[in-house]
Amino acid sequence: MNIVEEFKARGLLAQCTDEAAVTELLEKEKVSFYIGFDPTADSLHVGHMMQMIIMARMQRAGHRPIAIFGGGTGMIGDPSGKSDMRRMMTRETIAHNIDCFMRQMSRFIDISDGKALFVNNADWLCNLNYIDFLREVGVHFSVNRMLTAECYKSRMENGLTFLEFNYMLMQSYDFYKLYKDYRCRLEFGGDDQWSNIIGGVELIRRKERGEAYGMTFNLLTNSEGKKMGKTEKGAVWLDPEKTPPYDFFQYWRNVGDGDVIKCMKMLTFMPLDEISSYENLEGSALNSAKEKLAYELTKLVHGGEEAEKCLKAAKQVFAGSGVSENMPTTKLEDSDFSDGSVLVVDLLVKSGLAPSKSEAKRLIKDGGITVADKKAASFDESLGRGAFDSGLIIRKGKKTYHRFVTE
Repeated sequence: MNIVEEFKARGLLAQCTDEAAVTELLEKEKVSFYIGFDPTADSLHVGHMMQMIIMARMQRAGHRPIAIFGGGTGMIGDPSGKSDMRRMMTRETIAHNIDCFMRQMSRFIDISDGKALFVNNADWLCNLNYIDFLREVGVHFSVNRMLTAECYKSRMENGLTFLEFNYMLMQSYDFYKLYKDYRCRLEFGGDDQWSNIIGGVELIRRKERGEAYGMTFNLLTNSEGKKMGKTEKGAVWLDPEKTPPYDFFQYWRNVGDGDVIKCMKMLTFMPLDEISSYENLEGSALNSAKEKLAYELTKLVHGGEEAEKCLKAAKQVFAGSGVSENMPTTKLEDSDFSDGSVLVVDLLVKSGLAPSKSEAKRLIKDGGITVADKKAASFDESLGRGAFDSGLIIRKGKKTYHRFVTE
């Protein structure tokens, strides 16, 4: 099947400005296409994964990815999907975040010999003359039409700043710039980027009388319609320092039963025929599919060696043996003990099993915490230093294990 048909078969494709034309273009030519990434943090996260997988799929099909890092647009912030204005970042922070993005993305995209391009839109946006930009670009945009875009409509109630109102023009100019400089014909993005993508397609048509296209992909959501990639600790990051490989593995190992096959199709390179062999599994038999999903994604992000370690640790834990040197571990220091003991509540917060003491107490009250195979029953339950001599395991719920050791 061609690449567009594969996108559809995997449940990825949401909208396309001209599906027939795009399909024909991708079958006949080697096409340059782009996806934009605003550097809002110092690591990519699960929400970015699908975009990178799509870039890698396209590259394997012979096309050239262009990743734009928003050194310019990141100074304004995309209002899409946000109820409040994004935090303003300094140029130094943005530059650091872009460096981090580039390193991580290189695991997915081959940038050797011009097979892909990493570019920074600050190179052209930050040097624009405002009057010239208004005359060259602003004249082609209708304010009335812009206000009907979902990315702006959702912000009207809480207040849309003029700063953010410029975002669509800047992203559209990115597409126009890439079209002129690199003959980039196609822009990809999440479905929340549809309005911004249309702006670029229209700008190219009006200024260059050129044919350019846009395609959006379904957002990664669970069976309840909520975006995936969030835990009690926050985002699931691709940086192993922010989300350890075992925690990353466990996130996918614990996805809902109704989300496993969808994630396999959207996020892995597993052949559809292989994925279909998992589709009829139910109940505990689905665990094999979840392990496969977690293994494939951990291998993509952290490499095969880490994936093997995480898989081994998960099998030990779920088999009931509990202890594994590869499970998340917190090392306790002398300062953690008071009169030779430490509260279980404090252990939960220190390890990140609970975000706060109040949440830790709620977990204990609800019977959700098991300490060394025994349910924690009291808020003031404490453990002496000797309890950690061989490593102590605390379990939250049925699936989240954490080991505590002393120096």
